[in-house]
Amino acid sequence: MARKAPRDDPGEGALRVTAPKAWAAGIPAVAHALRMGYDQMGVRRTALTLLKVNQKDGFDCPGCAWPEGDHRSRAEFCENGAKAVAEEATIRRVTPQFFAEHPVGELASRSDYWLGQQGRLTEPMYKPAGSRTYAPVTWDTAFDIISRELKALRSPDEAAFYTSGRTSNEAAYLYQLLVRRFGTNNLPDCSNMCHESSGSALTETIGIGKGSVHLDDLHRAGLIFVVGQNPGTNHPRMLSALEKAKRRGARIVAVNPLPEAGLLRFRNPQNARGVAGGGTPLADRFLQIRLGGDLALFQALARLLLDAEDAEDAEPGTVLDRDFITAHTDGFGAYAAHLRALDWDHVTEATGLPRDVIEATARDVVSARSIVVCWAMGLTQHKHSVPTIREVVNFLLLRGNIGRPGAGVCPVRGHSNVQGDRTMGIYEKPPAEFLDALRKEFGFAPPRHHGFDAVETIRAMGTGKVKVFFAMGGNFVSAAPDTAATERALRSCRLTVQVSTKLNRSHAVCGREALILPTLGRTERDLGPDGAARFVTVEDSMGSVHASRGGLPPASSHLLSEPAIVCRLARSLFGPGDVVPWAAFEADYDAVRDSIARVVPGFADFNTRVRRPGGFTLPHAPRDERRFPTRTGKANFTVNPIEVPRVPPGRLLLQTLRSHDQYNTTIYGLDDRYRGIHRGRRVVLVHPDDLAERGIADGGLVDLVSEWPDGPERRAEAFRALAYDTPRGCCAAYFPEANVLVPLDSVADTSNTPTSKSVVVRLERRGAPPADRARDQPT
Repeated sequence: MARKAPRDDPGEGALRVTAPKAWAAGIPAVAHALRMGYDQMGVRRTALTLLKVNQKDGFDCPGCAWPEGDHRSRAEFCENGAKAVAEEATIRRVTPQFFAEHPVGELASRSDYWLGQQGRLTEPMYKPAGSRTYAPVTWDTAFDIISRELKALRSPDEAAFYTSGRTSNEAAYLYQLLVRRFGTNNLPDCSNMCHESSGSALTETIGIGKGSVHLDDLHRAGLIFVVGQNPGTNHPRMLSALEKAKRRGARIVAVNPLPEAGLLRFRNPQNARGVAGGGTPLADRFLQIRLGGDLALFQALARLLLDAEDAEDAEPGTVLDRDFITAHTDGFGAYAAHLRALDWDHVTEATGLPRDVIEATARDVVSARSIVVCWAMGLTQHKHSVPTIREVVNFLLLRGNIGRPGAGVCPVRGHSNVQGDRTMGIYEKPPAEFLDALRKEFGFAPPRHHGFDAVETIRAMGTGKVKVFFAMGGNFVSAAPDTAATERALRSCRLTVQVSTKLNRSHAVCGREALILPTLGRTERDLGPDGAARFVTVEDSMGSVHASRGGLPPASSHLLSEPAIVCRLARSLFGPGDVVPWAAFEADYDAVRDSIARVVPGFADFNTRVRRPGGFTLPHAPRDERRFPTRTGKANFTVNPIEVPRVPPGRLLLQTLRSHDQYNTTIYGLDDRYRGIHRGRRVVLVHPDDLAERGIADGGLVDLVSEWPDGPERRAEAFRALAYDTPRGCCAAYFPEANVLVPLDSVADTSNTPTSKSVVVRLERRGAPPADRARDQPT
């Protein structure tokens, strides 16, 4: 029997700090995963469920989007994947009685951890205007309420429809179809807040906004850069791929402000070396870069490559791939001229790295037969993120490292189908070709004007331009920046609707009217009208599409699948005679996939190909053909001036990050054992010299105050300042607790992504005695 949910957080007085770990995974990871399973599901349910995760006949992990190889073990999951499954397959339940006992105001005062630990939602719930509590409501009544409010709007653009990355391809396709049939492109999604910068930069430079590598390319690479990413916590199965690459002779360069355990050494719990031995050292070089210095680093590396090519004793083409540059790229001359004017003082200031370290890294580059650059949100959430990723592409183009085996760009996405959702049309700026295909398929004219992204949606709700907010999954309040502004915006809506599996903060921070619509999870059986189990599909971070089949009984008889919720809402909104066959789509997911095959490029013969074990990989012109569908018809070199993030005296540059017991906004527990932080989350990691300079004791209590020139200060109260190995002038704190510090107007150029990795803050002492710190040695 699973244990009951915790009554509440233990409080910051329970905080315990030990030395950070020097390795990731191993037996402790297995033990933590099994303990989480036992706590949430019980022993038997844990065993039955985990053996089906990421299997060809099983369900896709509801955690990250890391791909599965052709040959899979029986335990094809990681610690955090097991936690994600346990959270969804929990036997804890949130019933109507729970909502009767917990008014919305009380729920809003609870932590994200407490809310998430209460269990699965069981029935549709409705909070009428003026009510303090949710009460059960029928599905038909819920759809009538939504339809009433949508029809009452003066314009379809007064509604916004958010999407989380866990939504299946079928649900995402139907959802965007409903939204465009209604008449708006207001389709903000979680990509807007994480990898939008990647898509913007890659579309401009190589012509497609996705990564260009297969999993096998990572295994075959000669040199792998892991930049602004913590795979040990956020994508733990990536460690196995890095281990395989290392055993084949690859070198790994880790570029990160923090020395994360997963970048140092991996103890693979599925082999003897990881269980009884010392594991596999991963990073051959660790470049502890200052926040925002990555653009300068890759530009410096490119300059050193150019110098090596220009050396008197070098034959032309021995360093740069001249044939590739001539045949497949545009803009090299202007880029080379820009490199030759590089200011090394700017490089040193931006990166914090000695020149000899960068030069040694450049020698690694010259000697590598093929290079992959992987990155995550450490690159995408700065003001200059798009130029930074363009610079990564420049660096790879110089030696022809796009479009050949073992080489390419590898943006590592988060939620398991966040890339698939965008492929299915979840985008506020849809291309004309996609809209033309929808019109041809269904016979209506989709709207052509651009809609609101996530940041623009918050602004629009705040000013009354958006009056209805509908979220297909996710936890928008905790995912969004500028928490106070986001909460005010949502509370100003006439109606907010959340399609969810579990309780979260967005249910407590709601509009005047609010609905919670409970849905099936990935782990659960989805039965068709004939009683047969159905499957949905997802796209992983490397463009492979495969089926996902849940096997557990639904958490409640009142749950509907996401496709069913969309189709029934559409029938309520548009009536039974609509041009879109909503009832047929709800009854038959094959019919949905047939429509996708006619509308979305790359999905021809979808139903047949996805039924093959392992699914299929979508075409990618730069990778498959060295064909670049850009404005020039070639891969584009770009000129990107070095940006040096500067802060006023006495201030620090803050990045928000995840703890190890966390995935995105879902908090599994209160420990971050790899960083040595236990039983607490309100901490800020600061270099010891920066603490001493400010007269703040290690473990002292501080407020974090962010400063933004065009707006008010924002304050996050009562954080423990912990001495940690960060670059001077930089600090780190967990989100969503630190999201309050990220100004809504501080966004990346071009992509409009919130700058959650570069927030100017000051630390204000609160006068409390410092917390005790255990003096363990590094392990």
